[in-house]
Amino acid sequence: MAAIYQAAYRRASSLACRLHSTYVRKMRYLNELKEDDSLCRQAQASGTFYLFHNLSPFLQKVGKKYLVPQLSAAEMKKILEKFKETEQWIEKSVLIGCSDEHVPHFALDLGALEKSVIESELKGLFTDLRKALFVVDGSDSSLLASAQSLLRWHDSHQYCSKTGQPTQKNIAGSKRVCHASGITYYPQMSPVVIILVSDGSRCLLARQPSFPQGMYTALSGFCDMGENVEETIRREVAEEVGLEVESLWYSASQHWPFPSSCLMIACHALVRAEQAEISMNSLELEEARWFGLEEVVEGLKREPRSSKQDDGSFLPWFPPKQAIAHQLICEWVKRQTS
Repeated sequence: MAAIYQAAYRRASSLACRLHSTYVRKMRYLNELKEDDSLCRQAQASGTFYLFHNLSPFLQKVGKKYLVPQLSAAEMKKILEKFKETEQWIEKSVLIGCSDEHVPHFALDLGALEKSVIESELKGLFTDLRKALFVVDGSDSSLLASAQSLLRWHDSHQYCSKTGQPTQKNIAGSKRVCHASGITYYPQMSPVVIILVSDGSRCLLARQPSFPQGMYTALSGFCDMGENVEETIRREVAEEVGLEVESLWYSASQHWPFPSSCLMIACHALVRAEQAEISMNSLELEEARWFGLEEVVEGLKREPRSSKQDDGSFLPWFPPKQAIAHQLICEWVKRQTS
């Protein structure tokens, strides 16, 4: 019996090692592409491309599903020839990942070309990213969000903040350099906390005027310079709803491309039930209120289109599963029902 267990352990260890090695090789290959312009230029000739037009990703609808097509270098060349553009256009792309088989993935924005012609040629549509993220598969939504953030960063960092001179991106798009000053710029993300506040039996959800009607979500806010995550959470909850956090704990994190590239740091926070009277900051929020378990469970089942009532009012609904706020709300429900 011991020999059987040992053999099973060796097989499991061997599998884990192979999986780990695949990941390590993949990460090191991506790092080589970022550091070696010549190697990355070669990779563009064998890679796949995700297309954007003024930061809107290209999607194709197949049946009821929305797919994110990957174009080969040959297909990209064909598109560019149609517009009488040279292959050098491909060097405007940015590296966004690679497959386990080391096929590199790039994102390219064709905003300077005629959108309708590309859509007609490829039989698809360029779609606003906010809509796209909620109709494609989870793995694709993450990739599109990362790609758009990187393309947006390059679009807004074409000049050096010190000299005003043009900056030059490397082939992979992992940095930009001002040759006049020698300054190297790297893409950055802004840290944002998103907090689900609870008093033990209820959770606090809020909405801003810009939200779709009926949608409530967790509180959130950018970290200020010099703050740690805990300080940001306590400050945001105090500013927005006038409550003092007694304890907090981390849940998860997520890249989020709105309004720009953000790192969402999701946490739960507890306030005392006897000090849970909301004092809302109307400059930031339109409404903030406590929700009981039954109302939250019903809200999770509800879709935006089904929330409108006959009198024109809207029943509460919450962000979809792709958003980390949804995960926080589901975690709270699980704790309440366990």
